[in-house]
Amino acid sequence: MIDNISWLAIYPEILLLVMTCVIALVDLGVTSARRTPTYVLTLLTLAVVAVLQGVYASSGNTFYGFGNMVVSDPMGNWLKCFATVAMMVTLIYGRPYAADRDMLRGGELFTLGMFSLLGMFIMIGGNNFLVIYLGLELLTLSGYALVALRRDHATATEAAMKYFVLGAMASGFLLYGLSMVYGATGSLDIGEVFKAVNSGQIRHQVLVFGVVFIVAGLGFKLGAAPFHMWVPDVYQGAPTVVTLMIGGAPKLAAFAIVMRLLVDGLLPLAIDWQQMLAVLAIASLLVGNLAAIAQTNLKRMLAYSTISQMGFVLLGLLSGVINGNVEASTIQGAYSASMFYVVTYVLTTLAAFGVILLLAREGFESEEIADMAGLNQRSPLYAGVLAVCLFSMAGIPPLVGFYAKLAVLQSLMASGQGLYIALAVFAVVMSLIGAFYYLRVVKVMYFDAPLTATRVSASLEVRVVLTLNGALVLVLGILPGGLMALCADAIVRSLAT
Repeated sequence: MIDNISWLAIYPEILLLVMTCVIALVDLGVTSARRTPTYVLTLLTLAVVAVLQGVYASSGNTFYGFGNMVVSDPMGNWLKCFATVAMMVTLIYGRPYAADRDMLRGGELFTLGMFSLLGMFIMIGGNNFLVIYLGLELLTLSGYALVALRRDHATATEAAMKYFVLGAMASGFLLYGLSMVYGATGSLDIGEVFKAVNSGQIRHQVLVFGVVFIVAGLGFKLGAAPFHMWVPDVYQGAPTVVTLMIGGAPKLAAFAIVMRLLVDGLLPLAIDWQQMLAVLAIASLLVGNLAAIAQTNLKRMLAYSTISQMGFVLLGLLSGVINGNVEASTIQGAYSASMFYVVTYVLTTLAAFGVILLLAREGFESEEIADMAGLNQRSPLYAGVLAVCLFSMAGIPPLVGFYAKLAVLQSLMASGQGLYIALAVFAVVMSLIGAFYYLRVVKVMYFDAPLTATRVSASLEVRVVLTLNGALVLVLGILPGGLMALCADAIVRSLAT
């Protein structure tokens, strides 16, 4: 018999699923070319779900449901809340772009976006290998369909094929790794796996073999090198609104499953998976920053930027356990720094792609760096928002990206380990190299002559949300304490259970 606690743990997911089905049915009767009723209903649903998740998160309670298969804890609830807000912002920015490209003939953009969000919810709230994998597949299958939404567009179809083939391979890696751990521990429940691994009675080689495949699968989902091959092609080939759907909210879910699998389930093997994360972090910082310098396409440059940013997230994750010693303060500092980094990265990415979506016109994508020429003369506001985002990604104070990088570097330095201190120095050097390609775009916006005299126009809702988005990047950089405390509290409460 399923108890009330089990239903309580998944109320937001049930609401999201029911409303997605309702919206899909309502959309059948919508005749508006811009799908206004579908759009409004979708935003209202997401707003209610976000508030519900925020209430759950603020309560600070943790409860398990369906025989410990799902968990509702502060970390998961805050990540779900942020992911829902990110999806709302993505749809607000992307609707005019999608309408201009005949992508709103049906309501697929909205329903698939909500199904992908449901997949994220299931991933984030999973406390069982199969539940996490179910959520992952729901997210990625929705992603494949979204990338191919422009069926008459050869580049988008090619990007969808690449994403599908490499995504299937990565899912296979992850599933194989999970099956190895299941074979060794005899359980799919993350809590039971932790107990079995911690007992020290299972052959270490079998577990490490499974962990290698799990880390490879997670590396793909994060877009970390050397599993990054899909990121630049999919970012460039997908319609820009879909690029934001893939590059924004799903990063929060990817961080959550890294925490669930590696920290909640396989923490006794930290000394093994931390070495793997260190290799991924070094490769991501190196490949991301060096390859981005050569790009002329802004979306492709931001794809390589994402790879390097994920390197920083991994640096935070690998510094939680030192020499096999699990200390509460070290774990809290490292994992909360990573959570803060991924949340602020998504915030910055939303605003950056929001400007790119805004500049795109019917029949013109505006995604080359050269297309940004003289943007300050055409629209000082949007040039300012994009400049703030680029400076933040480069880690220039007083923007939030600087504080996020500083928090990760502090967690590395606090370990006192020579290797981690060397990694911190390496990360700083890579950030200095990375500053070049961000500043190049700013130079083009402010000092090059504009290619067109056309003023940039946008609807009121897009202008308001984009301005608030850009302002948050600045405000959270000056006053980061509140969000940092929220992340630290969420991590502590979640790990305590």
